[in-house]
Amino acid sequence: MVEALPSKGVSGEQILEELRELRRADLPTHGGRLFAYVYDPALGGLDDLAGAAHAISAHVNGLDPTAFPSLLAMENALVGAAARLLNGGTEAVGSVTSGGTESLILAVKAARDSRPELTAPRLVIPSTGHAAFAKAAHYLRVALDVVPVGDDLRADPAAMAAAITPDTVLVAASAPSYAHGVVDPIPSLAAAAAERGVRFHVDACFGGWVLPYLKRLGADLPEFDLAVPGVTSISVDLHKYAYAPKGVSILLHRDETLRLPQYFAYAGWPGYTMINPIISSTRSGGPIAAAVATLRSIGDAGYLELASRTREAVAVLAAAVTATDGVRLFAPPETSVVCLAASDGVDLFVLADELAARGWHTQPQMTYGEIPATIHLTVTAAVSATAADFAADLADAVAETRARGPVLLPEALLAAAGGLTPEMVTPALVAGLAEGLGLGGGDFTRMAEVNSLLNAVPPALREALLTGFLSLLQRPAPAAE
Repeated sequence: MVEALPSKGVSGEQILEELRELRRADLPTHGGRLFAYVYDPALGGLDDLAGAAHAISAHVNGLDPTAFPSLLAMENALVGAAARLLNGGTEAVGSVTSGGTESLILAVKAARDSRPELTAPRLVIPSTGHAAFAKAAHYLRVALDVVPVGDDLRADPAAMAAAITPDTVLVAASAPSYAHGVVDPIPSLAAAAAERGVRFHVDACFGGWVLPYLKRLGADLPEFDLAVPGVTSISVDLHKYAYAPKGVSILLHRDETLRLPQYFAYAGWPGYTMINPIISSTRSGGPIAAAVATLRSIGDAGYLELASRTREAVAVLAAAVTATDGVRLFAPPETSVVCLAASDGVDLFVLADELAARGWHTQPQMTYGEIPATIHLTVTAAVSATAADFAADLADAVAETRARGPVLLPEALLAAAGGLTPEMVTPALVAGLAEGLGLGGGDFTRMAEVNSLLNAVPPALREALLTGFLSLLQRPAPAAE
């Protein structure tokens, strides 16, 4: 246990070693074997450069760009780069945010606040839209209209158009969707929104920095950016396929008029007038400086090469899935995602455990309506060096999964879970359930039973159980005597 506030100060050497020891329990952030959460270009020296740049601006405060013009210059540079990559033209403006969720929340806020006459604003998204849209709707008190996608896992233009009402302030879609990696038909969707006078946002947080390069490499992808008529805003995360350190996303608007409702301003108190383009007020310039350093180091030609490596890795992984009995590609591997489903009696959640045991850390996705459970692989440039090894390990993991057989949850447990409602989930119930499923000691390497139980209950109960479990984890240890 690390004591954050010891009675006396501790040496820097000891502190750093303690931090290194804590990090040894984490999943590997480099090496091309973690298919979620992190983005690794496998470029030597880039981490050191980004870290040094972060240190230079770590204490700069983004609250007031007139006090720290260096940060203003860097933010404008990043927005300009994103606008050029995403065909924003000369009128496009934007803001640097802390991540994709903040970018999406702000896109919804700008749309909502552009229509102050509405008392019950609404947001239309496809069912594959990122969960951050639901978070935005929840925080901003905007009603969420979720439209089922077609059999191709893409937003249905006709159904989306039919969902637009006079109270709709924003329609949104994905390029690509996170879960399956497919690009929604942005031109048709944007045209439908424009015909009805409604803003249209493209969530390109996940893949917006790699799609333009994939298109340059010959990928057959639909148009998706600000060059598409009717697209009024678009978001792209630099800490994903721009390979910057965590904490930097860009929200672009087609013009300044569209962006203005995004700002918050308040002068109704005796202190300084607060004017914020984003949600946070005080914020470190470190991540922004690190992003500038990363983009300048890699450059346009470098990003094209990284996209080529990513594309090659996707092809190898997809071929491995296709060649392995017991698994199948669930979605076309057209971007930077390989999404696979299990077949022929293979238990998907056991397979995820078996892959993890072989050093491949994937992201299981639960059943949603008619969409079965799947395994999501976010593919980065680093995977180009490891993809060939995945094929043999996948076949071996499937064979071991068959040998182990599917998860058979106790009937009593399933019956008890079936009788639960979200309101019945208490801290004591969650603690007992975690202990019974083997999570009491904090070992998360074997999750098939847990995932199977979560997959068997309705989404609302799943939310309550996972919320309770996260709350159980996020508690300080008792102070030493």
